Amino acid sequence: MSLLDNDFLLGNETAKTLFHDYASKMPIIDFHCHLNPEEIYENKNYPNITRIWLNEGTYGDHYKWRLMRANGVDESYITGDGDEYKKFVEWAKTIENSYGNPLYEWTHLELRRFFHIDEEFTQEFAPKIWDKTNQLLQTDAFKPRNLIKNSNVQVVCTTDDPASDLKYHKLLKKEEAQSGFKTLPAMRPDKLIQIDRDGFGEYLKTLSDVSNVDINSFADIIKALHQRFEFFNDMGGRLSDHSLLTYHFNEASEDELNAIVRKGVANDSLSQTEIDKYLTMLLENLMALNTEFNWTMQFHINSSRDLNRPMFDKIGPDTGYDAVGTQADIVAHITKLYTKMQDTNQVPKTIFYSLNSNDWMQLATMMGCFQGGTVQKLQLGAGWWFNDTAEGMDDQLRIFAQESLLPHFVGMLTDSRSFLSYPRHEYFRRVLCNFYGKLAEQGRVPDNIEKLGKIVQDISYNNAKNYFGFLD
Repeated sequence: MSLLDNDFLLGNETAKTLFHDYASKMPIIDFHCHLNPEEIYENKNYPNITRIWLNEGTYGDHYKWRLMRANGVDESYITGDGDEYKKFVEWAKTIENSYGNPLYEWTHLELRRFFHIDEEFTQEFAPKIWDKTNQLLQTDAFKPRNLIKNSNVQVVCTTDDPASDLKYHKLLKKEEAQSGFKTLPAMRPDKLIQIDRDGFGEYLKTLSDVSNVDINSFADIIKALHQRFEFFNDMGGRLSDHSLLTYHFNEASEDELNAIVRKGVANDSLSQTEIDKYLTMLLENLMALNTEFNWTMQFHINSSRDLNRPMFDKIGPDTGYDAVGTQADIVAHITKLYTKMQDTNQVPKTIFYSLNSNDWMQLATMMGCFQGGTVQKLQLGAGWWFNDTAEGMDDQLRIFAQESLLPHFVGMLTDSRSFLSYPRHEYFRRVLCNFYGKLAEQGRVPDNIEKLGKIVQDISYNNAKNYFGFLD
């Protein structure tokens, strides 16, 4: 078998038929990503492959940066101001040593699908690939909107702060018919959750101004959030997203909450118990708001951030210094939260992603206790971040199938800052078809290609379309 040939990841004839005849041409709903809506609106060509691959506009690809550091590349050619061609060559050297890493496969998929380059990405071929990709990047087909549209994407959901004015979403909404896809906001209230961080008081002032709610108490924060849910909902928003590095369920009274908020505004030191109380009551109210607006709540849990403090102080967050979290009882505390909210029938549609795969079985079985009211109301999300591998995807599919109803799964997302990441959907679909192909070949499911074909099409696209209601 040659590198990334037509049947890579497809281990039997059933899998091949499922992918090529059913899954491969389904549209994409990318319901969680970190693309910048301003860059989508401005629709400018990237000057070279380094900018779109390694340092994408206002962001960068910390997946790649981690590997380059492991390959001994000087930081000036990673996040620094080193020559952009030299950065590209250093990435080629790194890829030559990345056999078995998903980035090896993703990198070559992007070269094939977007640039029609079949050569292996090596230092030897780097000059040729640099010239060809840069030439193509100056054409209309490689402007951000066309990269999205030509990847058969129907919906892109960005990640947006509640206080955002959604300026570029408004502008993009006016040009939706011309673009050929929807760009929708998804609310991520990190700055509201992080009450112990510097600037919490300033953030509340910003939220107060944009919501026209004078925030002097915890109840005022919730009132302002309600206004922002209304605004995002009017702009087509149907999801929220919440990062829980760690979590401990601990409820609080209104007086306690107001005292905690005052300390946060004053930037006074907060105990872990105070942080837990604030977060628990904030999450209860966010769950109620998601239920009220019929949104889907996403939780990204159990990660450890910014472990290299000197580098964090030097170049900031999201630069490749994160790791898998190790809170062993995090799902037990989330279970307490969901048990409490079930009492008032305020459990929203939810997708759980854990960076620690040891949590997956607990999450999958916990979710079964709170299903009802809609098809697969609670879902185990696709393999996230360090689990975003062929084996990680296969494990997630197996656990979902064994503990719930995998044919209702809403499928893959890019979780990416790059306009070249859409082949990750193809990668997932190949793994998905291989998963069902193995079951069919083993006689564990009917060898009914049309029935299996419908399932992989539903997971690839139809389920997300129906579950989120973006295209209603």
